[in-house]
Amino acid sequence: MNRDTETIERIRKGDAQEFESLFRSSYVSLVRYARTMVRDHDTAEEIVQDLFFRLWKDKEKLNIESSLNGYLFRAVHNRCLHWIDHNRIVGNYAREMADTHTESPDNPSDMIVLKELQHKIVKILERLPERCGRIFCMNRFEGLKYAEIAEKLSVSIKTVEANMGRALKEFRKALTEQ
Repeated sequence: MNRDTETIERIRKGDAQEFESLFRSSYVSLVRYARTMVRDHDTAEEIVQDLFFRLWKDKEKLNIESSLNGYLFRAVHNRCLHWIDHNRIVGNYAREMADTHTESPDNPSDMIVLKELQHKIVKILERLPERCGRIFCMNRFEGLKYAEIAEKLSVSIKTVEANMGRALKEFRKALTEQ
């Protein structure tokens, strides 16, 4: 049994010390790598911390057949790409909202209300989990049907429905708290 296989097996069985050792030995290099992609240290740390959180949370299901180091870097790479894509969608939506409402409302107070609503929508999108926000944007702003989203993201239609339900619940909650 090689070192990676032994480490994975120990973590799978709940060995917190082994997990902490992996975290401590990999964290700095993974954050440095993530920072090259997302260009922000705090975001890079958040991405790496979330990866380790999910690894520990789903440790019983851990099945890594490549090198452990290679797996961690690939996982960080994929998470960074998802983060970049999510931010692109949020940015596109914000620009679309601004472009859609370029003609000034007749009343200055209407303009203030419109800007506040746009700001609130962007904030809600930023608060949503990455996949949830992405699914919402694909449906509401790109006009994709649930089946199309499920196919593009390689998830079930039920997953799309659940994420849309969660997003709509968050929007309802936030927009009625005025």
